[in-house]
Amino acid sequence: MWDAYSALGSATAEAGNLTERERRLVKLALAIGAASEGAVHSHARRGLAEGIPVEDLQQVALLAIGPHGFPRAVAAGTWISDVTET
Repeated sequence: MWDAYSALGSATAEAGNLTERERRLVKLALAIGAASEGAVHSHARRGLAEGIPVEDLQQVALLAIGPHGFPRAVAAGTWISDVTET
């Protein structure tokens, strides 16, 4: 099962023209939209490891204000800060 799931992840990543950076930011945005604290932590942590600046990760949280409302965006910003502040 894990091998199939991993292969699906690879196939979806290679299905279009998005860069690795763009894919990470989209996944972060989707995690925010789903209100998944764990997934936001994970994608923020991976984004940092991939060299995405903290400011860019935080901008994704700000962009959530329009579609998801201020409370969800603030929560997302807090979740991102959980892994970006030392």
